[in-house]
Amino acid sequence: MLLAGQKVVVVGGSSGIGLSTAELAKSEGADVTIASRNAERLKAAAEKLGVKSMPADVTSDESVAQLFQKCGVVNHVVVTAAQLRTGPFKTVPMEDVRATMEAKFWGAWRVARAAQIKPGGSLTLVSGFLSVRPRPAAAIVAATNGALESLARSLALELAPVRVNAISPGIIDTPIRAAMPEAARREMLAKAAAALPVGRVGLGEDIARQILTFMTVGFATGSIVYLDGGGRVV
Repeated sequence: MLLAGQKVVVVGGSSGIGLSTAELAKSEGADVTIASRNAERLKAAAEKLGVKSMPADVTSDESVAQLFQKCGVVNHVVVTAAQLRTGPFKTVPMEDVRATMEAKFWGAWRVARAAQIKPGGSLTLVSGFLSVRPRPAAAIVAATNGALESLARSLALELAPVRVNAISPGIIDTPIRAAMPEAARREMLAKAAAALPVGRVGLGEDIARQILTFMTVGFATGSIVYLDGGGRVV
């Protein structure tokens, strides 16, 4: 097993990419802790996977600090937590702009500062391919993702010998789109799949496997991997 005896913390691990990452890490022998601010979803995910859970709100300095005080020294940390709000640049409410940056960028910043990671261990941030393939009405998401990728490169220097990388997913079928009407969600995903060279949208497991590679390949740091089914080239 690739992660036998190693401690892994997945912040945002109660659903989507985070849940898939926690499940894969557990299957590879890791001692996994998942963290999320949604207590009900967190409990259900922990029971399903058979892992530890701790409530945490990445928008709170105190909450993140308490999480890692309880976790102690770990081998790997993954940050998938995000709260994305979009809208036309000229009219999107500033509170939505701030909320997106607060949860996804500053949340990752807080985690990186508070986490106690063993030398040679890893920190993986999850950005998104809008950083390099922007779309209308999503400027704040594109900017946040770009900032996260720059942060990963900077932290690879500042936190060494801890290794820091980022994974930048394309369109992934996760519960983040659960608020959409089911018919509309399916139509949107089908159109996206048809436009991609691979002929399908991504799954949480696709991204989790790349995150596992970041954890286990000791030469990987300062890397940004775009896993988007060819979305950047169409």
